[in-house]
Amino acid sequence: MSDSCEREILHKGGRFTFERITTTTGEGERIVRDVVRHPGAVVVLAVAPGGKILMVRQRRVAVDETLLELPAGTLEAGVVSALGSFYTTPGLTDELMHAFIAGDLSQTGQNLDEGEEIEVVEVGAQEALDMIDDGRLMDAKSMLTILLARRRGMLPIRDDI
Repeated sequence: MSDSCEREILHKGGRFTFERITTTTGEGERIVRDVVRHPGAVVVLAVAPGGKILMVRQRRVAVDETLLELPAGTLEAGVVSALGSFYTTPGLTDELMHAFIAGDLSQTGQNLDEGEEIEVVEVGAQEALDMIDDGRLMDAKSMLTILLARRRGMLPIRDDI
């Protein structure tokens, strides 16, 4: 961001701040952008005993669809192995997502936000990859985390799961 950047807070929400930024490009053109300031988040590739991936099916109001996703949340997770970090949507927000893979899991129940309805779904690793290929899985954080784990040899692919 340039030194001549002007910032205006448009709204402070419970988790996010909405900010208008006015800056100058290298060519001297002034531009205005609205961005979401985000505290950071985690996405977890949870591998259940037996090798199945635990995913969640939930309604996403922003896209008016019910999506299948890996579990995600703010930076309060205790997990096993880091897979990497990435900006989720750098044209809109500064959210930095940290991806992890976790195994040896035990069920602790759900702690849902108001209005949340989440169904836990077990998916075989190969099926998750197939869902990326055929468009059934459209959540970018989930797609990238599964592919990172596969690329690093950490995603168990077996014919029987």
